[in-house]
Amino acid sequence: MPTELVYATLPDRVIHVLRTLTDASHEVALVGGVVRDRLLGLAHRGEWDAATAARPEEVVALFDGATWENRFGTVTIGADPPVEITSYRAEGAYRDRRRPDEVRFGVSLSEDLARRDFTINAMAWLPIDLDARRGTLVDPHGGRADLDARLLRAVGDPLERFAEDALRLVRAARFAGRLELAIDPGTEAAIRDLAPTVSSVSAERVRDELMRILARDPVPSRAIGLLERLGLLVVVLPELAALRGIPQAKAVPGDALDHSLRAVDAAAPTDPPVLRLAALLHDVGKAGTLRDGHFFGHERVSADVAAEVLRRMRVPRAQMEGVVGAIRHHMYEYDSAWTDAAVRRFVRRIADVDRDLLFALRRADNAASGVGPAGDANQDELEARIAEQVSAEPGLLVERRLAIDGNDLQHELGMEPGPEIGAVLDRLTEIVLDDPSQNRRDILLAHARRR
Repeated sequence: MPTELVYATLPDRVIHVLRTLTDASHEVALVGGVVRDRLLGLAHRGEWDAATAARPEEVVALFDGATWENRFGTVTIGADPPVEITSYRAEGAYRDRRRPDEVRFGVSLSEDLARRDFTINAMAWLPIDLDARRGTLVDPHGGRADLDARLLRAVGDPLERFAEDALRLVRAARFAGRLELAIDPGTEAAIRDLAPTVSSVSAERVRDELMRILARDPVPSRAIGLLERLGLLVVVLPELAALRGIPQAKAVPGDALDHSLRAVDAAAPTDPPVLRLAALLHDVGKAGTLRDGHFFGHERVSADVAAEVLRRMRVPRAQMEGVVGAIRHHMYEYDSAWTDAAVRRFVRRIADVDRDLLFALRRADNAASGVGPAGDANQDELEARIAEQVSAEPGLLVERRLAIDGNDLQHELGMEPGPEIGAVLDRLTEIVLDDPSQNRRDILLAHARRR
């Protein structure tokens, strides 16, 4: 018997899209994660997905500014986030383990749901009364019962579902981790059998799934731990998997992988996902630097390894540079005995680093290491002293500006272009960092003449 379901928080802009299609005599339903999240009582994040009996060209004709850019019948309407309308379709074989070789429109809603990955994503909300936000739950594969049982199960034969698109193996870990679901034994067996096929998935698609875990999961370690248990982590992030069994001398028990996952969890979901990415990779160099119980220079090696991982995953350059810089410098050792000059030198040393990201990473690392309140107090003091010095000397510490430059040395002292000019400027910088009052043209030129 059909189950009536009220979606009281459905946004007006989504109602408008559904109403426009129904007014044009086209069946339309919300599908996938939108319905799943509603049944779980979760606020929906991301795009709104709907499916319709209308063909793509009919959908595009109903909405100004709508775009249809692929052969799979998905029309995008609006933005921030968009509503994506996909025409009901059936699919042929997936020879490349990503895209169907053939797409056939004109099928029913139940046939459309049959092609989806997991039962919890193979449900639909078919409107009855849009003003009252009332609709019918369409659930041909038992997704609601699986949600009630806290179970993740593939639609139909799991080997067939995962052979169609190997990324679904990673998605299984993401959904099971974030929603705290057990994985159906048959589904889990298929994941383990097909785990090596994830290597055929493009780096960009794996990256996007990983970033969804880091951005949306309150406790990302659950999904990443599942990736490891299911044999997927060694395929998608072998550098991280290599940390298993690497011993750690921390207040909190566990190995280097345990520590890395704790650091990821220590970053709040409200923090930028790039922080969790940095935390995930901040110690990936430890597997190659362990000597006599120590990890000498592991931060530099970790930064280099992280750069390789992020390049492989096609992470945008600016984001990659931020993560790599934070990892490279995260092992600083501040104490209250630092002079103001030492604080200024530290600021100059990390001038090209995203300081907010670096300090947030250090706090996550401290939390994962069990440093406790003393570590937070130490970090608070350093940040307060940096703010004081930067406020007093923005030109020197933010703009990195001396009162003279290489042209002055050439014109006033007759120096020839070359490395000697750089050496003099470095010496003058050290003088000014010791005593910012020396940062005057006449004083610096006098220092320079004494070279």
